[in-house]
Formats: sequence, structure tokens, C-alpha cells
Amino acid sequence: MSAIEIRDLHKSFTSQSVLRGVDLDIAEGEFVTFIGHSGCGKSTLLNVVGGLLKADRGTVLVNGVAVTGPGPERAMVFQSYSLLPRLSLVSNVREAVRSARRDWSREVVDEHVERYLTAVGLWPHKDKKPGQVSGGMAQRAAVARAFAVSPRTLLLDEPFGALDALTRARLQEQLIHLWESESDTETVLMVTHGLDEAILLADRVVVMSNPPHPSVRAVIDVPIPRPRDRSSIVNHPAYAQIQARLEDLLMSDRTAVA
Repeated sequence: MSAIEIRDLHKSFTSQSVLRGVDLDIAEGEFVTFIGHSGCGKSTLLNVVGGLLKADRGTVLVNGVAVTGPGPERAMVFQSYSLLPRLSLVSNVREAVRSARRDWSREVVDEHVERYLTAVGLWPHKDKKPGQVSGGMAQRAAVARAFAVSPRTLLLDEPFGALDALTRARLQEQLIHLWESESDTETVLMVTHGLDEAILLADRVVVMSNPPHPSVRAVIDVPIPRPRDRSSIVNHPAYAQIQARLEDLLMSDRTAVA
């Protein structure tokens, strides 16, 4: 059974169709990235899987259960880190864990909070508020918050898009380390505009097409062994082929908006 099954998914806003007939299966343990031009429905699809939006038609099953709303088995990280400004970093993470995992003891909650803030290098800064740290540190706190609730599925909507290149690279490495080594999270879906980021992180890259037929245009495998190193991955024989294929798909979308 697939971890995520999407069937005949449709979603419109007013008269604009943003998803039309999306079918996709994602296996447990996969890291899947979504790319495409602005307006092609990438974020909308992620929000439907996360239960933040309701589809007009079609079904989404996560671990065999129909999505009807948000749930602790799914966690999301957005480009805007959405931390509560009046709370410290540790309190932001703690409140999220308490809300999502009401059956956990205080000791278990505190263990998860410390574990993931430590994993992203923020434990020494735990008592600072979001306005007292850099954007990169705030986003690391948002990533720690998402992992700390122990979701089986992690949904990432351009989480590093507003960061400088060096900070983005460091966070990409931390994300993969958390997913592979530190967490209970099995499956990751990530929206990105960066082809290099999509290839570096993913097992498969889903290319979305633009309106008037916004759906899955192609799914490209990334057969590059893990662990991956950004300085050497570009030398892998498959890298240039995958990059060229993705560029061709994006450039050849006749409905793309310049």
C-alpha cells in the first residue's frame, strides 16, 4: 500500500482551476519534490494533502486513511516560518508538541523538544524569541517544531525559498539528516522552485503543468545513491540528464506565464 494515494483530484478557486485530475502514488519512505511554474497548483496540492484545503473532487489517502482535515500524522513547514512572536523558540516547539500529542507525558514532550532543537543547533538559543534570531534560525526552529511532533509525513512548502544560498544549503543538510537519522518521519513531500534542490533531496521529482490543465505532467526518478553530497552530486552521470529533462519540461510548457 502506498503511503499517499491521490486520485482524480480537482480544486478550483472561483472560476480558476488550479488542480485538474491529479493522480499520484507516493511510497512510504520516499522524499518527493514538486516543481513547476507559479500558479501550477503545487502548494494547493500540498495543502490538500495536509488537510488545510478541501478538494472539490477526488480523494487523498494517507496511510490508508482519507484526509478530511489536519492531523498529527502530518506536519507542515511553510516559507514563512509562522512562529508565535511572543513565545521563545523552545515554547513554540513545546506548544506545538503538546497540541498535537495530547497523550504524551510532560517528560516525553520535553525530550522531543530538546532533541530536535539540539539537532538543528538551536538549544543554546532556546530562550530567544523569533524576533531575536535570524531568519535562518527561525526556519530551523520551524523545522524542529515539525519533526518534534513525530509526523509520519512531512509537508514542506518552499521552506528555504527566502533564505540566502549558504543558509539554504545548511538547512538542506540538516533536513536530510533529521529525516534519515533522527526522526520517526517516513515520507516527505516538498514544493520547491530550485531544480538543484529538487534533485539533491528527492527520490522522485514531480513536474506540474500550468493552467488550463494543471496536473502532474511528468514524474522523474532520481537514481542517485544516498548519502548525497552537493559538491559531488553534479558529477554523477544521471545529474546532468535529470537537470536537462526538468529544464526541458519547464521550458516547453506552452501555457507557462513569462
